Formats: sequence, structure tokens, C-alpha cells
Amino acid sequence: MCGATEGGLSLDGVNVAKEAVIQGQVLKAGPDGQSHPVGNAYVRLLDRTGEFTAEVPTSATGHFRFFAGEGDWTLRTLVPQTDPVDHPVHAQVGSVAEVTVAV
Repeated sequence: MCGATEGGLSLDGVNVAKEAVIQGQVLKAGPDGQSHPVGNAYVRLLDRTGEFTAEVPTSATGHFRFFAGEGDWTLRTLVPQTDPVDHPVHAQVGSVAEVTVAV
């Protein structure tokens, strides 16, 4: 996983024209009512049949990234003391699917 930069993950060194990229950030509402990044959560990539394909931990800033094949996927986000959250996403070569997951 690449290091996070202000405003999101850097795409330096990623040839988006040849890759299907799924990336984003996991956020959770805090007691102040504001959304805060969730570090050390886990995001799983499930194929269209629900089969596990890959898993990455989020960075300290809540960011994650997958390089996936084209098609429909599900992101399953796992955060302690929170129910899992599934988020559908479509990956396409030549684009970056940006996802914000609220838990």
C-alpha cells in the first residue's frame, strides 16, 4: 500500500491507463459529530460471487488501495466494535474508483 498524502493517496508511480484501481478512506463519526479516519481497520475485496480475493489494513489516515481486475466488486470493511460494512464498487482499467466508507 502506498503512503497517504494530504487529500488522499498519491498516484505517483501508478500507470492508471493500465490498472484498475480501487482506493479510498474509512471514516467513523466521533462523539463530536465529525467524521474521523479509521486506522488499522481491514478492508476486504470480494469478487462478484462474494468470494474473498484480498485484504489490506487501512493506514493511520484510514486510506486503502487495491489493484483489481475489471468488473464489479464488494468492499467489506471490518472495524472493531462495529458491524461489517459492505460497499459495492466497479473497477475499470484506466480509472480510479474512489470510495469513502462510513462505519
